[in-house]
Amino acid sequence: MNAAYFEAHGGIENITVGDLPAPEPGPNEVLLEVRAAALNHLDLWVLGGLPGLELEMPHVGGSDMAGVVRAVGAGVGDELIGRRVAVNPGVSCNECEACAADEQPVCRHFGILGEHGRGGFAEVAAVPARNLYPIPDELPFEVAAAAPLVYQTAWRALMTRAGLKSGETVLITGASGGVSTAGIQIAKHAGATVFAVTSGPENVRRVEDLGADLVIDRLQEDFSLRIRQETTKRGVDVILDSVGEAMWDGCLKSLAPLGRMVVYGRTTGGKGTISIAHMFWKQYAVMGSTMAGHGDFERVMSLVASGDLKPVVHDVWPLERARDAYRLLADGGVFGKLVLTP
Repeated sequence: MNAAYFEAHGGIENITVGDLPAPEPGPNEVLLEVRAAALNHLDLWVLGGLPGLELEMPHVGGSDMAGVVRAVGAGVGDELIGRRVAVNPGVSCNECEACAADEQPVCRHFGILGEHGRGGFAEVAAVPARNLYPIPDELPFEVAAAAPLVYQTAWRALMTRAGLKSGETVLITGASGGVSTAGIQIAKHAGATVFAVTSGPENVRRVEDLGADLVIDRLQEDFSLRIRQETTKRGVDVILDSVGEAMWDGCLKSLAPLGRMVVYGRTTGGKGTISIAHMFWKQYAVMGSTMAGHGDFERVMSLVASGDLKPVVHDVWPLERARDAYRLLADGGVFGKLVLTP
């Protein structure tokens, strides 16, 4: 099969597009003919190497994928063959207390396709049958592939962890990214007022087009001061943040009493401090979140399949341009998701 892969951690120059042996579906797996696979920042981190991550080389990235089932392994019914599906990239043991409670992301054996195992930047991929989500004929593969990782991450953070309610206010940082663009749509769907922070006039326009009520250009003004002005010094009920260190203090200043900040990344660094007195006086909560349980995944994907949520596709490129795609993502040139088609 044709695949985009690397044989050693390092820079983007390590990405190769060429032939690899095609996988066979194991027990409870299917062989997916990949029609589209989307990039995430996770692909850059895996390429560069993550602490404690040991991979079988060569490694194929790509956590997000959609395609057609072409074969099934032992224990899987033939009725799946020919189905159009998207894939939940989260893989767990399905036996522990966490999995029984639909909390797969905290399963001790949790992993992500494209990170801990081979992903979708290839003509075919072997994936767990229980991770398939059927997609309607009218949903393009490129759009379906742009949804799974970012939409489930945003849904869990906002709806499950933060418990976002209609009428509340939300601040979303890094608003041009995949999870953030999903979060804006989810928050608006939930009936919230959305403040978003991004950089540059073009990104401001694009985020406004997604439905954000107010978009703040962080290069032009202090976002935390603007939030105080817009909320008459109250602050926002919920913050969705992946930026981390560079915006940490401003985010905490922007929280309303009883507010909830959900953190799912740290693109500018992982160090942040909290005033304990300020925290208990305002009674706010800071919590982490990543990925989602199967229930949350299916709930948010149903909204994507119905067209109520619309994944943002920056562009669609052939797999042969995988190295260019990694580079564009690393340079911050992607709004939403960049999709490759094997």
